[in-house]
Amino acid sequence: MKLGIFQFAPIWGDKNTNLKKIEEKLSSQSNIDLWILPELCTTGYQFSSKDEIEELAEIFPLGESSKILLKLSSDIQSAIVIGVMERADDSFFNSAAVFDKGEFLGVYRKVHLFYEEKKWFSPGTETPPVFGINEVKVGVMICFDWIFPEMVRTLALQGAQIIAHPANLVLPYCQNAMITRSIENRVFTATGNRIGTEMIEGKQPLTFTGKSQVTDPCGKRLGNLSENEEDVLIVGINPEEALNKMITPYNDVLRDRHPSIYQL
Repeated sequence: MKLGIFQFAPIWGDKNTNLKKIEEKLSSQSNIDLWILPELCTTGYQFSSKDEIEELAEIFPLGESSKILLKLSSDIQSAIVIGVMERADDSFFNSAAVFDKGEFLGVYRKVHLFYEEKKWFSPGTETPPVFGINEVKVGVMICFDWIFPEMVRTLALQGAQIIAHPANLVLPYCQNAMITRSIENRVFTATGNRIGTEMIEGKQPLTFTGKSQVTDPCGKRLGNLSENEEDVLIVGINPEEALNKMITPYNDVLRDRHPSIYQL
């Protein structure tokens, strides 16, 4: 299975330009089974008013972005996990939308909101989903979810072999922490981060850390990008490796758990 990550700096508020860039870049590659793109990469990340959120958010899969991404995933015959701003009734979510070969599979709404996201978005309230893509189980989480080990464990317990992880990382810890998430769950992780600096109306500037990466079930980095360059990372993996949860001939990382004695 081939994984692709497109690391770039979205233009704030310009969905058409961002989507056009995504179309051009993904269409320039061939035979990629699963693409992972950054968090909120169609809109940009920082906001200063509810009006901005209302203008940029869309209902999935009914909005214009969905139409473009449905067609793109069909044209390139790939799955796409992409960070978007979602509207549902009167609530707004930092979400990841999942498309596969012209079909909309669903969304994941970010549970653990970071920093000022809490001013604009509602947290997701549902268990993070696992999607079937090319007969491989792909779990989805977003950015700051990484600091909560329960998220990847929940996905692993549902059978996820790959964790697709759209991100807008500003803290320096995540890329290394995802190595541990892979080891403790024996899964592949694919973190698609953005680059650049964003500052809106005098707010404290946010500089994103790049370094998008793929890690394997033993914690090895199979590929990674720089901290400040737009680039594509393509990594071939064997998803069946994530079905083996044995650390030693006697130790299975999931079966050896004792949930009844852990403190909540």
